[in-house]
Amino acid sequence: MDDAVPAEVVELLGRSGVKGVIQVRCKVLEGKDAGKVLLRNVVGPVRKGDILMLRETEMESAGVMEPRR
Repeated sequence: MDDAVPAEVVELLGRSGVKGVIQVRCKVLEGKDAGKVLLRNVVGPVRKGDILMLRETEMESAGVMEPRR
């Protein structure tokens, strides 16, 4: 993972789907986008303060979906 960029999880936004996908807000720590805050979908256990290694920092995930009525 030579081209991966570290990002710190700032906030947990919610869960979606049956596979345990968690949407998080994370802050890029290094690289050309340092300081940028992104939304990411994460599979698996994650907590506030964890460091994610992002392959790319260009695109963001879709917004948190509203529950069906």
